[in-house]
Formats: sequence, C-alpha cells, structure tokens
Amino acid sequence: MVIVVGSRHEGNSYKLASKIKEALDKERIHVKIISPGNQKIHICTGCRDCDKDGVCDFTDDMKNNIEDIRNDDCVMFITPTRWNLLSGDLKIFMDRLNPMYTRKELKDKKMIAIAIGAKPVDYCSVEAALNSLESFCESAQMNLVLKKQFCNCLEDNDILDHEDDINTLISEIKTILK
Repeated sequence: MVIVVGSRHEGNSYKLASKIKEALDKERIHVKIISPGNQKIHICTGCRDCDKDGVCDFTDDMKNNIEDIRNDDCVMFITPTRWNLLSGDLKIFMDRLNPMYTRKELKDKKMIAIAIGAKPVDYCSVEAALNSLESFCESAQMNLVLKKQFCNCLEDNDILDHEDDINTLISEIKTILK
C-alpha cells in the first residue's frame, strides 16, 4: 500500500500514517509513505502533453511516486483540512497523477480516504476534504473502500488521543488488504 500524506510536517497526518505502517509491517504488508510537500514536485501547468502519451514533461519526484502507485493496488490519502478542504500539497500530487489517469492506470485500484480536522466535528468540515478525495476517486474510476475522519486534532500529537479509532481503522485496513 502507498500512503500519501498531505502535510509537510510530522504532525497528526504523518503520525497516523506511521502508526498504520508500523501495524501493517508487523503483518508483513508492505507500506510506503510519501510526503509530497517534502519532495521536488512541480505544479501541473495544464499543458496536457500527458494526455497524448501518458508521460509528464517534468522530471521530478513524481516519476518515482507514479511508479510506486502503479505497482500497488491500494492508495491511501491522508490530508489535514485546510479551510475545510484538502491540503494544497495533496492537490498538487493528485493533479500530477494525470499521466496515470489518461491511461486508466488508476482504474479499479483501491483507495482509502482520511481527513483530519483541528476542531470538533460540529465546527469543522472534514466532509469537504473527504468529498474532494471521493470525487477524485470517482473520476479516476478507483474503488473507494474506506473513508474516515478524525476531528479535534489541532496540536501535533492530538491524533494519538484517538487510539481506539486508530486501532479500528487499522483492523479495517488489514481486512481490505488481505
């Protein structure tokens, strides 16, 4: 499984990805974590050259990221919410998956969508971020197999207060991947 973390920081999103990876490693399920914000990834210019041949004109870290996703059947996106939407780094990453989209290489891959909000569920809309991920999934003809939200995660370690929910999530992921 490839986990794409939409934050540059080792905060809640990264900590959740790390907990999931640690648990799945024990089950001998290979997991790779990608943090696009810490990589050299150019912004898509909309040139549409990749529509013709499935290859992006840019030479950057997305080449390896695309290979990682190409070689796995499940992708998890974890995003902190920014203005009730997914992070900009994650949006840039998703845009740069267009070479896979044009060749229908994302079709039928499993997708897990997770959004993490800073405020209580009554005050934050992680739903908008999840809806964006779900829309991406639908457009790419992926199979959304699980979506989850975490709220009350303002400080960098707040996700760790959701231990029961994390353990349930990990159990669900194991079931999906086996």
